[in-house]
Amino acid sequence: MLALSAEGILPKVDYAIFADTGWESKAVYSHLDRLEREIAKPAGIPILRVTSGNIRNDALDPGHRFASMPLYILNQDGKAGMTRRQCTGEYKIKPIKKQVRELLGYPYPARIPRDVFVEQWVGISTDEFHRAKDADVKYMRNRHPLIDLGWSRSDCIRYLSSLGLADTPKSSCLGCPFHGNAQWRQIRDTSPAEWADVVEFDAAIRKGNARANATGNRLLGEAFLHRSRIPLSEAPIDHVTAAEWAALQQELGAEEDAEQLEEGAPDGCSPWTCRGEIAATQDDFGLAT
Repeated sequence: MLALSAEGILPKVDYAIFADTGWESKAVYSHLDRLEREIAKPAGIPILRVTSGNIRNDALDPGHRFASMPLYILNQDGKAGMTRRQCTGEYKIKPIKKQVRELLGYPYPARIPRDVFVEQWVGISTDEFHRAKDADVKYMRNRHPLIDLGWSRSDCIRYLSSLGLADTPKSSCLGCPFHGNAQWRQIRDTSPAEWADVVEFDAAIRKGNARANATGNRLLGEAFLHRSRIPLSEAPIDHVTAAEWAALQQELGAEEDAEQLEEGAPDGCSPWTCRGEIAATQDDFGLAT
């Protein structure tokens, strides 16, 4: 959407907002810098980076109130469970709303007049039209330009490729439990330092977040980043899941070979449409006009 706006295919936006959880991959931060340098600045579109803190540090800080990640739980009786997902609201939606209020000139707790609002673009493509929703506050009105254009995820990939941006990475926390096996493999095989980081974090949250442990609310069971509920260093991430096969068969065509299908499911995270392992992702920007 940012590139479409910069090229004049879509109207020029006033701002692009990136919600930074503090624990994205190096590839995402490098890509963001490139977008700012090569696309946004030449078009006169400021990219605003907002944050509520570092989600990794907060989870391991016994003195910090932590908005829980959706960790996979193995209960003492052997039954599987999952913790509540609060991280999207705390680390993405909250800082974006705070920034939008400031741009409108009505920082919290000021009351925003009914006729003052921002038009927010959300990057949902036709593949996920059912995720297109109205904003939950009156000072933000959602628009879905990719749906208006009739663009699918494949259309977006072709357009990015035409701009030399075919290597656009998926935006999500480095240790997001919603990663598919393909994304875990990508981290392990291309970035040893980041792999060591997520393996260390996975071990550190085995009994839940540090704040809960410090206050005597120790997790009755064990927490894991991988859906197998096995330590990440031992998890079966080399297994190509059914979700990976299905997603890539749809995207690339059923006759593509297995080597291409190893690329993985299009997982990722967006502030307005948090996605799991089989959902498509566009980007992590809020664009305001």
